[in-house]
Amino acid sequence: MSAKNIRIEVMKAIEGKVDGFIESFLTPIESIWQPSDFLPDSQNEGFLSEVEQIREESKEMGYDFWVTMVADTVTEEALPTYESWLMDVEGIDQHGENKNGWSKWVRQWTAEENRHGDVLNKYLYLSGRVNMREVEITTQHLIADGFDIGTDRDPYKNFVYTSFQELATNISHKRVGQMAKKQGNKLLGKMCTIIAGDEMRHHLAYREFVKTIFDHDPNQMMTAFADMMKKKIVMPAHFLRESGGSIGTAFENFSNCAQRLGVYTAQDYIDILSKLNDYWEIGTIRALNDEAEKARDYLMKLPARLERISERMQFPEDQYRFKWVEANGMI
Repeated sequence: MSAKNIRIEVMKAIEGKVDGFIESFLTPIESIWQPSDFLPDSQNEGFLSEVEQIREESKEMGYDFWVTMVADTVTEEALPTYESWLMDVEGIDQHGENKNGWSKWVRQWTAEENRHGDVLNKYLYLSGRVNMREVEITTQHLIADGFDIGTDRDPYKNFVYTSFQELATNISHKRVGQMAKKQGNKLLGKMCTIIAGDEMRHHLAYREFVKTIFDHDPNQMMTAFADMMKKKIVMPAHFLRESGGSIGTAFENFSNCAQRLGVYTAQDYIDILSKLNDYWEIGTIRALNDEAEKARDYLMKLPARLERISERMQFPEDQYRFKWVEANGMI
C-alpha cells in the first residue's frame, strides 16, 4: 500500500472519533461568546459614549502595539484561505455521500475562528488608531494571494502545522491582552484573552489528532513532523503585504515589532516545539524504521540547535512606518 493510501486509511480509521473531538474541543454555538458581547451596542442610546471610551483608552497603546494588532486581525480575517486549504486535505471530504466527520470538524472549527476576525476588525474600526482602508487592502491581498505552507495535501503535515500555529496565536493574543490590560484597556484585554482561550482549545484538538495518528502510523507521522520542522513552520502572517507591495514584504517588519514587544519571539517558537516533542512523547516511541529514527533524532536535537541560533539573532530597534498605522502622536 502506498504512503498516501496508508494516510487515507488512518484518517478513515480515526474518523469515528471526530464527534468526540468536536464535543471536547469546540463550544456549542448557542453558548459561545459573540463579538457583540464585547462591542458597544449600536441600538443602545449610550453607543456613542462607549465608542468615545474605546477611542480614549486606545490612545494609551503605542505604535508597535497597533501594528501587531493589525497583523493579528488580518491573519484572523484570512479564514477563507485556511478553510479551503483544509477541505482539500487527503481524507477530508465534504461532498455528497462521501461527506465525512473531518469536513464537519473543519466547518465547525472555521465557524469558531470566524468570530475572532469579526471582533478585532470592529474594534480596530472603532478605535480610530489605524488606517482601515489600508488594513482592508492587506486583508484582501492575503485572501486573494493564498498561501503555500509546505504541507501539500498531507493530513499529517497539516495537523502538525495547525498544532503549532494555534499555540502560537494563543501566545500572541494572550500577551496582547495582557499589555492592553496593563495600560488600563480592560475591554481589549478581555477580548484578546478570550480569543486566546479559543486558540488554546483548538491547539489541544489538533495536538490530539497528531497523537492519535502516532498510535496508528508512527513512522509516517514522525517523518511528517520532522519534514515540517526542517521547512520551518511558516505563519500565515508570512504572506502579508501592504498596498503596492509584493507578497511577504510586510512580514519581516511586523515580526520585528512582535519581537520588540515580546508578543511572539524566537524563544516562543522553540518552546512550542519542545512542548510538542514532550506531549507526543517523541523520545519514547518504539519500533520505528530507519527513516523515522533519523527524523526522531533530528526532532530531539532541534530545540538545542535553535537555542544556539536564537542567541545570535538581532532585531532592529528602528520602527518601520506601516501604511496601516499613523505615527502621529504614537510612541
